[in-house]
Amino acid sequence: QDLHLPVAEPKAPSSPSQEFPADWSIKTRVLFMSSQPFTWTEHLKAQEEAQGLAQHCRATDTTLPPSVEDPRLCTELRCAFQQSLVYWLHPSLPWLPLFPRIGADRKIAGKACPWAQDEALQQVLRSDWCVSVTSLYNLLKARLCPYFYVCCSQFSVLFRAAGMGGSATPSALIAPTTRGLREALRSEGKATHCSLCPHPGIEFSLPWVEGSRAREQKGSEEHLGTEGAEGLGGSSAPHDDDDDDDDDDDDESFSWLEEMGVQDEVKKPDAISIQLCKERHEVQVDHRPESVALVRGPNTLTLLNLLMNCRSLVAVAGPQAGLPPTLLAPVPFRGGTMHTLKARSVRGQARGPGGLEAVSSLEVLGPVLPHALRALTRVLGPAQRGAFRALLSTHQPSAVFNTPPGPGPGPEQDAALQDLSACGLPPEALQPLRQRPTLGKAALRLLEMRDYAYTWKT
Repeated sequence: QDLHLPVAEPKAPSSPSQEFPADWSIKTRVLFMSSQPFTWTEHLKAQEEAQGLAQHCRATDTTLPPSVEDPRLCTELRCAFQQSLVYWLHPSLPWLPLFPRIGADRKIAGKACPWAQDEALQQVLRSDWCVSVTSLYNLLKARLCPYFYVCCSQFSVLFRAAGMGGSATPSALIAPTTRGLREALRSEGKATHCSLCPHPGIEFSLPWVEGSRAREQKGSEEHLGTEGAEGLGGSSAPHDDDDDDDDDDDDESFSWLEEMGVQDEVKKPDAISIQLCKERHEVQVDHRPESVALVRGPNTLTLLNLLMNCRSLVAVAGPQAGLPPTLLAPVPFRGGTMHTLKARSVRGQARGPGGLEAVSSLEVLGPVLPHALRALTRVLGPAQRGAFRALLSTHQPSAVFNTPPGPGPGPEQDAALQDLSACGLPPEALQPLRQRPTLGKAALRLLEMRDYAYTWKT
């Protein structure tokens, strides 16, 4: 079996480092390759499996030896491997693949969905889902859960606790978004508040759109400044008059039709069309990674209420009709079901400088969450004697979750002061995830360890 997969060269290869950057995307498949066998991951003893599950539930931080001569005889290593495979899911329907949800209609089509035409059953599923997502948010707010994902058929949401991702307050990223979804965010809660209460809906930002506008404005200001310096002075005043004229043109731009007598034959754009033209930069990013929306602070609670009360959150037609969003979390929560990633070792060949070479591989399938990738690399380091290569398959819509949070309401250093010692992750996996994301819209595609030092490609 040929395990070689071509990987595009990066724009700027990374330098060897003791740590690799935080990647908030969800991986669907990770293929580890090494010259050392992975047979130690097979046929765990009942005691080792039970101990690994107990270590996960109790958030036990295990100390691993720096190097292992024979991993098959190292009980601590095998228990830690089992611990790294655990994640929590809701709802749990064994016959249905519940991740990914975006673009999964073909995988779900033809499966038994008894709730599709049963409104009472749909209501039960929805009520149970609301209990679970509320439990997760309460854990997040108390910093007992570091993060969780809400995966819908049209978009996904990443909730992060205060102190995670370089943010001193709780935050949420929504991607991809549409103009309709963003309007729903802006109008959430307005109908239930009086006119005297200043409630602007859910406050959010579009980091990539606003960053692009800021760059364009800066470039325009620099261009105007250059022209002003070359001219006779005061050249910016006519430009301001033109801006005022543009405002008047919005109402009078069609007056020339009346002068020609053809105003009734030409359809004048309505207010909505004019508004869409004005917001063309925002509308053009619909369904694209650049449409990611960032919600911070108390607005995350309002976002949670929107998710629980929004009827359009659940598909009304198609294979996913009536199926609540998938919840993924690294820690237990009310209604959550424990699952483990599927792992299997294979002996095969890979293309090398001297031709085909014998290589061992470990394939891990399932929703590999950010902490799980770090836990796996932490275990494989000593087991594979500090040398392995990992090919990462990313759920592409989640790659944009690596967007930096931007400036917050308080000092950024306050994020490091948040106590997350009880969040359920060991310090080795937690500390890198607390840092400000640096990958932007990209995600890790290749991770390599040599002499216990990492290099990576995006």
